[in-house]
Amino acid sequence: MKAVTSVYNMRISDKNTIENKIPSLELMYKAGEGIYKSVDWHGKILVVCGKGNNAGDGYVVAQLLKDGGYDVEILLLEKAFSPDGKYYFDICNSKKVPWSVYNLGKIQGYDIILDCIFGTGFKGNVEGSARALIEGINESGAYVVSADINSGLNGDSGLCSICVKSDLTISIGTYKSGHFLNMAKDKIGKLINIDIGIDLLEKPYLLLEKADAYKFLGRRDNFTNKGTYGYVTLIGGCLEYSGAVKLANLAATAMRSGSGVVKLAIPKSICTSVAPYLLESTLYPLSDTDGSVKFCENEIQGALNNVKALAIGMGWGQRGDNSQILKYILENYSLPVIIDADGLNTLAKMDSAILRNSKCKAVLTPHLKEFERLCGVPVAKIQESPIEYAKEYAKSTGAVLLLKGPTTVITDGDTVFLSSTGCAGMATAGSGDVLSGILCAMCGAHNDILKAVGIGAFINGYAGQMAQAEYGDISMIASDTARFIAKAIKELTKD
Repeated sequence: MKAVTSVYNMRISDKNTIENKIPSLELMYKAGEGIYKSVDWHGKILVVCGKGNNAGDGYVVAQLLKDGGYDVEILLLEKAFSPDGKYYFDICNSKKVPWSVYNLGKIQGYDIILDCIFGTGFKGNVEGSARALIEGINESGAYVVSADINSGLNGDSGLCSICVKSDLTISIGTYKSGHFLNMAKDKIGKLINIDIGIDLLEKPYLLLEKADAYKFLGRRDNFTNKGTYGYVTLIGGCLEYSGAVKLANLAATAMRSGSGVVKLAIPKSICTSVAPYLLESTLYPLSDTDGSVKFCENEIQGALNNVKALAIGMGWGQRGDNSQILKYILENYSLPVIIDADGLNTLAKMDSAILRNSKCKAVLTPHLKEFERLCGVPVAKIQESPIEYAKEYAKSTGAVLLLKGPTTVITDGDTVFLSSTGCAGMATAGSGDVLSGILCAMCGAHNDILKAVGIGAFINGYAGQMAQAEYGDISMIASDTARFIAKAIKELTKD
């Protein structure tokens, strides 16, 4: 796992490092030197600087490029400097590095542009000459490197009105959440981090990696059986959303993700349409009225007998006895329960105390609009601080929350995992169902539920990336992701 932090945590940690460990000028030099060593410099180079310490990193790079014999120029947004930045700008002046102030003209003729306009503390909209400058960089045709974060991109949220679109972004010290959330993936080409010796004061978020999946999934012993890896149940479906192949695919997804036995519990009236598509899984009919599941205590008990995890709500609809069924399960069972889709819509209409008092370990998997219904906060506000809203909700309810997005946020209110796997092609109907099947399998086979959910999200995104490589981002569908689960897990468990 790699550490990811908030802008606030980085700010106070940077201040503490300067006061107790590394003087500010030395720290700035280390940042600039790290950037210098991370790029294959060539041709004509332009270092574009604002007026803060991010610009100071750029001046260090410019002087090192000059010393290395490169053709380098500096372009200032305005002639203003931070104290440390002025120190290194004066060195560039003494070394006769050419510089000028931006005058709204085109930026052309450069092979590489280093973006040092705004740092991670930038907030709000980019306007005036700064906007024109960023547009000029994006239209220049040069290879663009951003120092710490793309100028204009919010360091916490990954939102922007406009920002530099980079080929390479070099994070300094520690990755920031704004490198991953919301728009960030569309603005950052390649992302790397350089460690310059800043020790974080507060607990960081944790970015999941392939090695984490390998350690978590491990290898299976021969001296095991299907019961070793968990019996799980999936409850969903209704007449309007019967989706026979889709429901069967949901069950297969859980099997492919490692479940020993999968029981698909669906309304009796749609069983005949689903059965032909169901191979390795068990079909468990539930009584229904007009295609929606009825509450029948004995049937629910049968569906959950000897089960280690449950996923509920996929294609469930919003009629019938859904709230009564969900309430009964939360109050009477102590297994992990993944609540998705219409299960979340059902939950949103119930008192949140049902979660706080639940015997289950509830795992909620909302997209932004579903999360808005759960927590009452508008989507636009959630996007401004998705990690903090997710943490707050998880802590107040005792649930594990998986908030879907370009980078998935997984939290129990204390620890935060981020999974940056996934791709644009997964923005299609049924992708959430695939995830639910994976999560149910993970939670049925592993005791660490938070990590099981995090690794499940990682596997889902990894399989999606493999599917997109095969089918493209426009044409891939959710079942393509499901088809690549086995290959994804095989790859992730290689020595």
